[in-house]
Order: sequence, then structure tokens, then C-alpha cells
Amino acid sequence: MTKAIPFQTDWLSKTLAGLLLGLFLSLACSAVFMQLPLNIAMSVKVQLAMWSVAPIWLFVLSLCFLFPTGQRAWLWLGLANLLVVVIYGLLRFF
Repeated sequence: MTKAIPFQTDWLSKTLAGLLLGLFLSLACSAVFMQLPLNIAMSVKVQLAMWSVAPIWLFVLSLCFLFPTGQRAWLWLGLANLLVVVIYGLLRFF
């Protein structure tokens, strides 16, 4: 008989981390993209920033289940959010 794989009870924590922190991360990445000095039309830049939110969010949501625990998912996604917000602040104010 095969050994049963233990059920992981922190899937809810991982899901919430991916949903909440993933959304914030994708919005922050979009804001960073808007601050980059690219030589493209503003209307194109706005559309790219707007439509990039959903793919980034879903990518983060799908990757959050690779963390061994929900606590690590919250920690690493929180640090990623902090890093992107700091980058946004540096681009915005300097």
C-alpha cells in the first residue's frame, strides 16, 4: 500500500498571500513601469501598464503555492512588495 501524502493545511494562507500581496505587487510593478523613462507614446505606455497587472498577478498567484509554508509565502511576497515600492519611490522622487 502506498504511503499517504500529508494534507497541507496552510493552502488558505498561501492563497491569501498570492491574492492580496500578489495584487499589490502587480499594481506596484505597473506603477514602476509607468515611471520608467521609455520613449513610447503615453497612450501605449498606459495600456501596457494597465494590461500587465492581470498576468503579473496570476503569475504570482500560481507561484505562491511553491512556498513550503504559508508563512514563507507572506514573508517573501511582502519583501518583494517592499522592494518594488522602494524602487517606485526612487524612480518617482529622484
